[in-house]
Amino acid sequence: MREGKSADLIVANNVLAHVPHINDFVSGVATLLKPEGVATFEVHHLLSLMQLNQYDTICHEHFSYLSVLAARRIFLAAGLRIFDVECLPTHGGSIRMFVCHESASHTESANVAAVLKAELQFGLKDDQVYLDWAENVRASKLAILKLLIELKQQGKSIVGYGAPAKGVTLLNYCGVGPEFLEFTVDKAPSKQNKLLPGVHIPILAPAAIYEHRPDYILILPWNLKEEIMAQMAEVRSWGCRFIVPIPAPVII
Repeated sequence: MREGKSADLIVANNVLAHVPHINDFVSGVATLLKPEGVATFEVHHLLSLMQLNQYDTICHEHFSYLSVLAARRIFLAAGLRIFDVECLPTHGGSIRMFVCHESASHTESANVAAVLKAELQFGLKDDQVYLDWAENVRASKLAILKLLIELKQQGKSIVGYGAPAKGVTLLNYCGVGPEFLEFTVDKAPSKQNKLLPGVHIPILAPAAIYEHRPDYILILPWNLKEEIMAQMAEVRSWGCRFIVPIPAPVII
């Protein structure tokens, strides 16, 4: 702005969750945006997070999880409005909001009303839905532990696939350590030969799965389960099966 420049387009994908002072940040966007400019914000949609029990995506580096109901109030406080939204599969369910100045000529899409209706029907403005969700999270923890305990009591070997942040949250919350998962694997060399924080499960290269031939593989980045199962299709040759923990633990 000091140079007399402003933007036709501002793109912020997976940014708002990392902003500690969200109102100041959005006000800055309004200052930088041209009168008819457009800003897009992509966030993990709170509605999807709750509907699909994705509590493992909640982590220390995120300051907020937004619905369109909440985001609309934040934008309006900065003189901005949401004129369109797009639902995306990213991260298990994201939403991209198209934002402009209140006085801009962009017409509001019917998508906005549709998403707001879905959020209201789910109860995102009601305290009780959040209390009920907390119970669902606790039930998920018990279900995961029950499954893993039963498999270990049967003498089955279980390893993990992936070392994502969501996996660290899931395993620490559920209390799953090396007594359940002998190790996990990750394709990133920077993560190999280290330990998952808190639970201290070793992280190895994917080749370890073929060396140890486990009975089950717990997929920690569950949002990539189709890709991972396709990559690891060979494990079925010795009868290995996959476990997907979210929204509820299932064996595939």
